Amino acid sequence: MQKVKDQRPRASKPITIHACAQSGDLSAFQRLLRDNSSLLNDRNAVMTQTPLHVAAGYNRIEVIKSLLDWQGTEKVEMEAKNMYGETPLHMAAKNGCNEAAKLLLAHGAVVEAKANNGMSPLHLAVWHSIRAEDCSTVKTLLEYNADCSAEDNEGMTPLNHLSQGPDNEILRKLLIQHLEDQRKRRAIEACSETKAKMDSLESELSNIMGLQALKLQLRKWAKGMLLDERRRALGLKAGARRPPHMAFLGNPGTGKTMVARVLGKLLHMVGILPTDKVTEVQRTDLVGEFVGHTGPKTRRKIKEAEGGILFVDEAYRLIPMQKSDDKDYGIEALEEIMSVMDSGKVVVIFAGYSEPMNRVINSNEGFCRRVTKFFHFDDFSPEDLAKILHLKMSTQDEESLLYGFKLHPSCSVEAITELIERETTEKQRREMNGGLVNPMLVNARENLDMRLGFDCIDAESLLTITLDDLEAGLQLLTH
Repeated sequence: MQKVKDQRPRASKPITIHACAQSGDLSAFQRLLRDNSSLLNDRNAVMTQTPLHVAAGYNRIEVIKSLLDWQGTEKVEMEAKNMYGETPLHMAAKNGCNEAAKLLLAHGAVVEAKANNGMSPLHLAVWHSIRAEDCSTVKTLLEYNADCSAEDNEGMTPLNHLSQGPDNEILRKLLIQHLEDQRKRRAIEACSETKAKMDSLESELSNIMGLQALKLQLRKWAKGMLLDERRRALGLKAGARRPPHMAFLGNPGTGKTMVARVLGKLLHMVGILPTDKVTEVQRTDLVGEFVGHTGPKTRRKIKEAEGGILFVDEAYRLIPMQKSDDKDYGIEALEEIMSVMDSGKVVVIFAGYSEPMNRVINSNEGFCRRVTKFFHFDDFSPEDLAKILHLKMSTQDEESLLYGFKLHPSCSVEAITELIERETTEKQRREMNGGLVNPMLVNARENLDMRLGFDCIDAESLLTITLDDLEAGLQLLTH
């Protein structure tokens, strides 16, 4: 008996949004999306690709536009990654879909996106161009300044990959030309950035009185390190330099701590140190009272200072005056610090009076090998102190007691210099140096308050410190 064929219609396989993106069936694609907006960034089962990945890889321009113009609450993920870490732009590049690449780039696609293997869209576009002998997608990416020197996980640039494929002179010339253009642009940008950084340094140095030798050394370091930036921008190889450890020698108040802070900003600014922090320590921060306490205590401070500067103030106090003092643990703290000075993790500055610092210098054979720059901070002259006073009054922040106050026109640098020479002795200036200025100004403000009456309503008078106020403020300090 003859079998009767089953005439019932078979259920057709449901169409997917990814299939519509691949075929370019715009009406079906839009219908699916209207019915279920969650499909906008839906991932397919195998490659975990979104509809935008698929449309970009097949150059379906109208589908891409529909996705980019979607008006729902959810937006298309421009940088979504498939199982290989590739973005939609990678898909357009690897398949030579130039129109898709243009559209994605115009809408802000990241030209330097990296796949799991480190390849950028330009790497993949070069591979396609080698096979298809079509440079159009490479040209588009270069118009958006794709980095010709970008390296994948194997350290290969797009040009390196080109050398492994069939010879393509047009593509080679195109990449080499753009590589040179990019290096020139980076050099110009680096030049502009370098000038800005040097201007910033000069602004910081202008706040330091005297210390010409130190300023010259800071300029030398800054220029050398910034020129290294320029060399790297041009693709040149230059050995990395480390800033040296230093000793700041001089009396209190001569600006040692302030200079250390400026140095921290400088070294961070040019990329030598990852932070601009300056960790200030003294003997009490490092030395323990019992056996076994000093090492861990010092190491904690060193750890805190990593990435910046460890500023050891009054460093001579780490070394006992009498060599027979076996109970002093300062030498242990110094040895802990010396042990990390070759690591490059921290810059150490030892500070203190010139004469007592000789104890530190002579206490360890490796000190002078590691500490290679010694700077002498001279005492401030009366004129230096007058200039510091003017500088402080012009740079008060809102937290300062003197914020909003100003000096009377009679308080010129010359007049304040003469006042300081008359009212202080050389010994007093040597002992206080810059430490004289702040209390002098605070006392001067108090004198202003005392001489004004409650009926004073003149704004100028209420906020103006006179030469008489400064004289009274100085006398309270020195008499």
